Amino acid sequence: MNSEPDGVTLSPDLTQPTDTCRPTGPAQLTSPAQPTGPARPTGPVEPTGLAEPPCPVLPTGPAQPTGPARPTGPAEPPCPALPTDPAQPTDPARSVGAGGPARRGLLGGLAALGTAAALAGCQGSRSPAPAAPSPPPRQPGVTDPQPARALLLSYDVSPGVHGPAGRESVRRMFAAWTPLLTARDGPTVTVGLGPALFPRLGAHAPEALRDLPAFAGDRLRPEAGGGQVFLQICAASPAACADLARRLERTAPGVLRPRWQQAGFLPETPRGETPRNLFGFKDGTANPNAKQADRWVWLGPGPHHNATYLVVRRIRLATAEFGELPVERQERVMGRRKAHGGPLQGGPEHAEPDLYAKTSQGGYLLPADAHVRLAHPRFDGGARILRRGYSYDNAPDDQGLLFLAYMNDPDLFARVQRRLAGHDALGPFVEHYGSAVFFVPPGAGPQRPLAEGVL
Repeated sequence: MNSEPDGVTLSPDLTQPTDTCRPTGPAQLTSPAQPTGPARPTGPVEPTGLAEPPCPVLPTGPAQPTGPARPTGPAEPPCPALPTDPAQPTDPARSVGAGGPARRGLLGGLAALGTAAALAGCQGSRSPAPAAPSPPPRQPGVTDPQPARALLLSYDVSPGVHGPAGRESVRRMFAAWTPLLTARDGPTVTVGLGPALFPRLGAHAPEALRDLPAFAGDRLRPEAGGGQVFLQICAASPAACADLARRLERTAPGVLRPRWQQAGFLPETPRGETPRNLFGFKDGTANPNAKQADRWVWLGPGPHHNATYLVVRRIRLATAEFGELPVERQERVMGRRKAHGGPLQGGPEHAEPDLYAKTSQGGYLLPADAHVRLAHPRFDGGARILRRGYSYDNAPDDQGLLFLAYMNDPDLFARVQRRLAGHDALGPFVEHYGSAVFFVPPGAGPQRPLAEGVL
């Protein structure tokens, strides 16, 4: 049966301070020794306060001891104490003339100025460092659970939409879409931007965004792939997908024109289990977990933080021919057990396939041309793609897989596909006839329209 919902066809017109040095009290100096002859110091004068004050106390009065009185604190105190009342000189005769009141006033003033300046550096308020801006959100429809239905729609911008004026039109369209894209309930919408959109609008494309290379065995039809703006709408029903598509289209008359579309579905699958494709095998067993997705799916801090890339492949499956193979042969083609999805060497579904396990005859248990072996992350330094595929059924002779793969570098897909093309035992049973790659910008928000800073 055809899984494409009625009414999906698009209308053609879419076109604070932290540290303070505080004094421990007025500095008290011991009485200087009385001279019996020539004035000589009896020894250093020590302050009577704390033995180790947090900030050394300096004598601030103009008292002139008979010898060099020195505090016992550090030679170069980082934070001088507050000035205290001037100490009275022990010999009035020494406080007149050149060393009299004028000199004391000058010295006292200089001391006060120096103390105040030092305290300013110690006690001055420092403004807190500005908080780092929050990263933009991620688009939905990537790592969240898959709803049962999907509608993929690919568009080009209309002929009159180009250059700076066209860029503004597309920006206004995305701003109008924001309430629908950020709705908490209902279908999810994931928006992608194709390589051809950026030069058309005079914008600079993200570095990794470029058309995929050709692969051996492809039978691509231009009208079945590509696109400048892409929508992945996922919901519980085909009608919900189609309704949201129409609502998005009505907000941007004259900006977009349809290129291709395809409805997809998942078979009934118990919650928490991996869905199966039309070959009857579980599809997506090796998907990255949340921590791995942060590394391999989403882009990290930078100009496109929390963006990703999407590769779309429309693949027709020869379900009848594959179904005629014995199950044991099907399992060797895939590299997994059909019943539970575990690897051929044994174990549950998510057990790691053993690439080196051998049979009693000495051959590899996992064949050299098995799909699982050729696509294994070991050959790509552990890098993983996130598969979010759906099946489609347009007609008895047109059934297949909507291969949707998210990653932070499309070159990963190209490496995997080169290994598969021409070597994969699954090759005779699949036909790649549609292909596209899209940049999936960070998500929209109430104060952040989609693609802000990208276009």
